[in-house]
Amino acid sequence: MATQWTRGVSLRQLRIFEAVARLGSISRAAEELHLTQPAVSMQVKALDGLIGLPLIETLGKKLRVTEVGMEIARHARAIEHQLAEAEAALAQLATGHSGLVSVGVVSTAKYVAPRLLMAFRERYPDVHVRISLHNRDDIFRHLEDNLIDIAIMGRPPAALGCEAHVFAEHPLSVLACEGHPLAGGRAVTAEDLGQEAFLIRERGSGTRVTQETFLVEQGIRPAEIIELPSNEIIKQAAIAGMGLAFLSEHTCQLELRTGVLCRIPAPGTPIVRNWHVVYRDRKNLLPAAMALRDFLMHEGGRLVNSQVSPVHLPAHVPA
Repeated sequence: MATQWTRGVSLRQLRIFEAVARLGSISRAAEELHLTQPAVSMQVKALDGLIGLPLIETLGKKLRVTEVGMEIARHARAIEHQLAEAEAALAQLATGHSGLVSVGVVSTAKYVAPRLLMAFRERYPDVHVRISLHNRDDIFRHLEDNLIDIAIMGRPPAALGCEAHVFAEHPLSVLACEGHPLAGGRAVTAEDLGQEAFLIRERGSGTRVTQETFLVEQGIRPAEIIELPSNEIIKQAAIAGMGLAFLSEHTCQLELRTGVLCRIPAPGTPIVRNWHVVYRDRKNLLPAAMALRDFLMHEGGRLVNSQVSPVHLPAHVPA
């Protein structure tokens, strides 16, 4: 690899290559960037020559980004984010609470985040909030790569150095379809639950981790485990009677209110976790991001609880 290649690389080359890597096509990158295909190819070839290792490969008519290329594209996106932060910082100096906040939301929190962020925007109309939705593992990667300013999530990462502040409680329950035999109000045992199929989220989901811990701690050995890729699919499968769901109550308020889903009085439930606002401990939050953090810490609990249907919650279980 050529030494000191970063001294010769241009921001324009990085932007062009990031588009090629993201879109998987030189022609689509040229269209997005309003450039000709030869111009895009020339810049990619120049960057390839500076680095000294191939960034893309062409197999037949298919373009493939190499491992080196994927790493360069990842850093190019991080550089763009840093530049956006610099631009936002200048805007803050000029106008106060304005600029851009990049927020990563775990998939389960998509049911509470819109209300929170809409209320924040009403208070700070000059702040632009950019939202992205990920599972727990991807949120960790986005925090580590500095691609988001703040995350709204359940359990914060233990290994990654982060600041995490609780802003609301987060109950999770065992749920079943209307008329399920275990929903009659009688005491439900681990043996009863062991005769049922359980619907479970994909690996990388925080809800899955909590569910697996619950099953082990309660000594429940389900008759069947059915893995499904989203809360929405699990809800529909539970409504259809395919099995018992273990979900955040924030994901299914409408279904609980209308009765198409009901809580199963399983031992140890509901499990009460916390919603956190999370950011890297070494990250210098700009004023707009700090305003969002403080808003969630002071107003988030009230806003979240206002949309939760009544349920008796046990003593708080630390996240």
